[in-house]
Amino acid sequence: MPHFIINADDFGYSRGVNYGIIDAHTHGIVNSATMMVNMPGAEHAVSLAKQHSELQIGIHLTLTCGKAVSDQVPSLLDNNGFFKIKNDPGQNQNLNSAEVEIEWEAQIQRFLSFGLTPTHLDSHHHVHSWPVLEQVIKKLSNKYDLPVRRFWEGEKEGLEAFSDVFVHTFYGDDLSPDYFTDLQENYHGDIRVEVMCHPAYIDEALLKGSSYCLQRSNELSILMASGRI
Repeated sequence: MPHFIINADDFGYSRGVNYGIIDAHTHGIVNSATMMVNMPGAEHAVSLAKQHSELQIGIHLTLTCGKAVSDQVPSLLDNNGFFKIKNDPGQNQNLNSAEVEIEWEAQIQRFLSFGLTPTHLDSHHHVHSWPVLEQVIKKLSNKYDLPVRRFWEGEKEGLEAFSDVFVHTFYGDDLSPDYFTDLQENYHGDIRVEVMCHPAYIDEALLKGSSYCLQRSNELSILMASGRI
C-alpha cells in the first residue's frame, strides 16, 4: 500500500507557523516538515523538533525569503542583507549559482549545527527546480547524501528523489475537507507519495510577510480533522 509523507513546509518561519505544524503533527496527519534555518523562528522550531522526535525534519532551502546565512553572497542580497531574488525563474537567468551553492551549503551546515538529522532537501518556492540551479542541488544532494523533493518525471541522473510522487494540490482557497480521503483513492501499490502542506496559526510575522496567509489556517483545520492516512 502507498506510504504517504505529509510534509509541512516553512517550519521555522515564525512561532505561529511552528505551532501550527506541531499541532498538525500531534493532532493530525503531518509526519514530516522542512525547516527554514534563516528565519526568525528557526531556533524555536529546533526546540519543538527535539520535543517531537518522531516528526521527520528536512531542510527547506531558501533564496527568496529572509536574510542570508552566509556573508559571502553579495549578488543575492539587497542593501539590508535580505534576499532580493524574486519567485520567478524567468527573472533569474543570470543568477550567480556559485553564490547560491555557498548560501545553501551554509544553510545545510546551520541545520546540522542544531544537532538534527535531516531527511531530505526541498526549497521555498521550489527554487531548487530552476534549471539554472540544477547542478547546485545535484552537488549538495550528493555531498550530503540527501534525497530531494521530486520536481521531475521518471529518473534524473545524479538526483535521488525523496518520493515516487510529489503532490502540490493541497494549496489555495478552495480546499475540500475530504481532500485526503479522496487522495487515498488515487494511489495504489508500494509507492511513496509526498504531499506538500503549509499549516499555521496566523501571527503578525505571517500577516506581514506572506501572501499565502489565511489559507494556512484552513489547511491546519483540514489536517487536524483528517483521519489516519
